[in-house]
Amino acid sequence: MVAARIEMAGLDPWRLGGEVWAVGSKLDGLCFSGANLVPLRGERSALRSFADRARRHGRGCSSVVGRAELVLPLWDDLAGHWAPAREVRADQPLMVLVGPPAVTPDPFVRAVRLDELDRYLPAAVAMFTEEVGIDPQAGDGGAGYRARVADLVAAGRAFARFDGDQVVFKAEIGALSRQVGQIQGVWVHPACRGRGLGTAGTAAVTEHLAGMGRISSLYVNGFNRVARSAYTSIGFEQVGSFATILF
Repeated sequence: MVAARIEMAGLDPWRLGGEVWAVGSKLDGLCFSGANLVPLRGERSALRSFADRARRHGRGCSSVVGRAELVLPLWDDLAGHWAPAREVRADQPLMVLVGPPAVTPDPFVRAVRLDELDRYLPAAVAMFTEEVGIDPQAGDGGAGYRARVADLVAAGRAFARFDGDQVVFKAEIGALSRQVGQIQGVWVHPACRGRGLGTAGTAAVTEHLAGMGRISSLYVNGFNRVARSAYTSIGFEQVGSFATILF
């Protein structure tokens, strides 16, 4: 996510939507601070420096997310100073797939057209509410979330399988750098679960990324055994562990 933003916007905070903090003359520690706080690199002393700066600034992020070995000690330094977290997800396998999927992609999964936004949006809201535990439309009547989803659709990074007007599978490429595409928001309509739509649908998105010359990446909650099994069958391999602190 951070690489994709910097490649597009550079390091100017206004264009980047946040700041990149650094520690040491050789950039021994790096952290992105924006809508999410994302520690990228650093030993314990660097993480303490980032925690000190974050405390001085106050919490402006909706989550702390990144590699577990960085997020969890950073949160240890912040937990006593910021409001209690709504949820701590300490075990989120980070998985990657290089090349095409190992299962047959769903041929009915395709990029969503902008004129289909009103049909796609309810599925996106349902996924977000189910996954994060809050309604993304709260606060502003949904205008902000609708705009973010519309941006993904306009960029050709929202994918779905439709059954008439109903979305039965959806997924998005949330971040796209020169090397990696991060898949997010994988969701199957509750009435259609258990039929393999999630596996074949996600495979279709990885096939799209492989065609672009990108590695597919995603992270999944450790307790979600069904999703982990599906991703493994597609060919994903775990390369690390993420953690997310939700507010």
